[in-house]
Amino acid sequence: MNTTNPGTNPGAASSDAGFRFHPRLWIGAAMLLAFPALGTVMSPEVKWGPEDFAAMGLLLALLCGAIEAAIHFLDAPRWRIGGIMLAVLLFLTIWAHLAVGLFD
Repeated sequence: MNTTNPGTNPGAASSDAGFRFHPRLWIGAAMLLAFPALGTVMSPEVKWGPEDFAAMGLLLALLCGAIEAAIHFLDAPRWRIGGIMLAVLLFLTIWAHLAVGLFD
């Protein structure tokens, strides 16, 4: 029997709970950015300039921020998954467009 207020889900995250930072997400993004840096140092085939690192860093920061926002602001798990999937899809679309030079 539900002893809480009617219409509330006891398993859902409360919006008045404090913001919870997810460091593993940001460390994973930093590691993704470190792979091309290592490739640039180790091989002449990888040719990333400072603008490439800045663009990818900005994209990864926006992706991580969108995932953090989805986790924090969306209470229902379905909405969270949908918000995260939308953020990842948008990230991959912009990344693919930048990779083939559509935005040059």
